[in-house]
Amino acid sequence: MFRGLFRKNAAVEAGEALFAAASDQSRAPAFYEGMGVPDTVEGRFEMTALHVWLVLRKLKVDDRRARDVAQRLFDAMFSSFDGALRELGVGDLVVGKKIRKMAENFYGRVQAYDAALDEAASDNNATALAAALARNVYESEDPQTAMTLADYTRAEAKAIDQQPLAEIIRGVVFFSDVQS
Repeated sequence: MFRGLFRKNAAVEAGEALFAAASDQSRAPAFYEGMGVPDTVEGRFEMTALHVWLVLRKLKVDDRRARDVAQRLFDAMFSSFDGALRELGVGDLVVGKKIRKMAENFYGRVQAYDAALDEAASDNNATALAAALARNVYESEDPQTAMTLADYTRAEAKAIDQQPLAEIIRGVVFFSDVQS
């Protein structure tokens, strides 16, 4: 009778595992040392958002379990952001507003990166993706600033696309070693 009360939801566990993998990858020193991503709170947000987006892309299928895991991944990311803001000393009254703004920023990036990656795939050109990454990650209007990160992102998107959906729904995703 009580077993169900203490068992964790498989989608929650998968979402948390996927977030942990994306978060770990986003901390790779090569992004900050070799690719010049700013090693700031904003830079860390950008890299976390980028890697979560890469996983969410794979989960955008007509499958109830995939949608549930995608929601749990999103929830895990923003729960982590909430905790980080509180650790930084942001007051309770302001946390909600900051989280709302971060969610808006995340959705904007998802739209920009999806469109840019689609454009890159259609004409085999990374310029649109590099431009989106330059604006968001480097706060630059020069796509060349983000060309290495765009190449990495395209390759990572392709690698994740080739991973079995069933494994990702179970919370298992593999990211490549980051070369700067």
